[in-house]
Formats: sequence, structure tokens, C-alpha cells
Amino acid sequence: MTTPQQSSSNRKRLVIGGAAAAVVAAGVIGVVSVNAQDPDPGSKAPVAADVANGNLQQSTHLTIAAATKAAQAALDAAVKENQHVTVAVVDRDGNTVVTLRGDGAGPQSYSSAQQKAFTAVSWNAPTSQLAKRLDSAPQLADIQGTLFLAGGAPVAAKGGAPIAGIGVAGAPSGDQDEKFAQAGVAALGN
Repeated sequence: MTTPQQSSSNRKRLVIGGAAAAVVAAGVIGVVSVNAQDPDPGSKAPVAADVANGNLQQSTHLTIAAATKAAQAALDAAVKENQHVTVAVVDRDGNTVVTLRGDGAGPQSYSSAQQKAFTAVSWNAPTSQLAKRLDSAPQLADIQGTLFLAGGAPVAAKGGAPIAGIGVAGAPSGDQDEKFAQAGVAALGN
């Protein structure tokens, strides 16, 4: 015999189950009707933007092969001088493209290299020059993701616009880090 409480519980289950089935059916019917209206969405011509109206801007980015070549050249320059460093290459937007952590590089060097690369591309200047600006504008150091220590070098396109940044961290001095970063930049010219 079913108690009133069990009967109420069964009704709730039926109502919930029925509602769930209705939602699923509505979704399937909706998908079918959308597909029926436009059976081949790929047959429509893509929207073409008018590049002459000034609403679009093109930018240049390093390929992964070029970024890897630059990072390897920087790392090789450091190894040649028996330095244990990490090298990071970021794109124009500051996104890391490649990071090479050399044998024996310290744990702090990974994030420092990325931050130096980001700082160099953001201001299109070597980080050793940017560190000097902190004397007159110390608040620059508060910008998240930046590191105003020598060791970052920008990579510029032929027109001078920055397209990437190379950061090196882990050598005893920022000057050495920056020299290795510049070796990475130079490798892109070869």
C-alpha cells in the first residue's frame, strides 16, 4: 500500500521527469528547426571588412620557429659564457610564445625572463633603459607583469613597431642578461 507521502514523492518525480523531457524535446526541435532553416551554414559568403575605412589594423607576429630560433640563440650565448639562464620570447601582446629554461637556471628566472620580455615589448625599449626611468616615475614599477631590470630587449619590425620581446634572467648581472637577449634579437636578422 502506498502512503500519501510516497504518492506525493512519486508525483514530484513524474513532474520533474516530464519537465526534463520537455526541455530536451524543445532543444532537439529547436536544433532541427534551425538546421532546417539553413541546412548548409558554410554556403553563405563570409562577411568582408573594408580595410580602407581605417577600422582595421594589421600587426606582425613572430612565428614559433623564429621565436624558438631567437630563444635558442640567447640561451647558446649564455651557455658559451657558462651562465645558467632562462629565456622567454613574448609576442606583441605580451603572450609567451616560447620559454627555454637552461640547465641549472634558478627557479626565479622563469617568471623574471617573461616579465622582462613583456616589459621590453610593451615600451619598445631595452629594459636597462626603462629601469633608468624609475628615478623620475617610480610608479611604473607598479604595473602588473612588468620588471624594470636589465635583461629584456624588444624585437621591432622594419618600420620600428615592436613585434616581440626577449627576456633573459639568471646571470649574475642584468647587463649580461641583456647581452644574451640582444644575441637572440641578432639571430633573427640572420
